[in-house]
Amino acid sequence: TLTGCHSATIAATISNHTSAPLSLIELDYPSASFGTQTLAPGQDFHYRFKIIGSGATTILWTDAAHQDHKSSGPTLRDGDDGKLTITFNPGANPTWNLELLHPAPGS
Repeated sequence: TLTGCHSATIAATISNHTSAPLSLIELDYPSASFGTQTLAPGQDFHYRFKIIGSGATTILWTDAAHQDHKSSGPTLRDGDDGKLTITFNPGANPTWNLELLHPAPGS
């Protein structure tokens, strides 16, 4: 029987369910960050990353009126493995959904 190795990663999806484009989107997580220049209405942005260290997540973005925003999300720990979905909905702060398949020890 063959056994494969699986590196613990977080598969992130950022979804824009608003009627206006978002810009300068940046997700900060322990030890790094990623982002995209623009996210059109109805569009999703996917990114996979590995957690090194532990700490909170934060998303920053600019709305169609050129106002900057920030929202705090869940804490991630070194070794967490799963999915993180951040959804922008009309007239509300983004919603965060973290589903850990294999939480890091101590989570």
